[in-house]
Amino acid sequence: MNWNWVEIGSCFMVLFAVIDIVGSIPIILDIKKKTGNVQPLITTLVSLILMILFLFGGETVLGLFGVDVYSFAVAGSFILFFIALEMILGIQLFKQKDTSSKIAAVVPLAFPTIAGAGTISTLISLRAEYEAINIVIAILLNMPIIYLVLRLTNPIERILGPNGLAILEKMFGIILFAIALKLFTKNIGYLFPH
Repeated sequence: MNWNWVEIGSCFMVLFAVIDIVGSIPIILDIKKKTGNVQPLITTLVSLILMILFLFGGETVLGLFGVDVYSFAVAGSFILFFIALEMILGIQLFKQKDTSSKIAAVVPLAFPTIAGAGTISTLISLRAEYEAINIVIAILLNMPIIYLVLRLTNPIERILGPNGLAILEKMFGIILFAIALKLFTKNIGYLFPH
């Protein structure tokens, strides 16, 4: 095991950018509005477990189901696309049951919003380039940030107010739509080789 602070810093920044928890605030607030609670601790722990599992066995786990990383990324892009549509158009596509706050903590919050196809494929890519211990530390360093953003949704909501939230939701809905499109176009070509 070779600890390397440069590798840790690089992996941390890459994961922070890909996870984009700050950019996910409108999604978090939307889920909170539908379910009443985003379960910060459960969401953070599930995200951590998913990231560690996919770091060490991502391709193997997907292989068990006969799914490759590219198919997984395309599927994740569809989920992000539908979440973006909800945000932009103000419609509800994902029906939540009454006891759904714990379910929402896992889907769609922990997966695919935090530990989604982009994060998982990034982890698999990082594994080929960096020492596993450094990637694990980078993941662990991202967890408190994720937890804090999830925990502080009420103050964020109060500061922004209803109009600010509506504007932020539409704006980030368009950004999320673009991310979904990019994830789709980047990976769809691998499913249909020439």
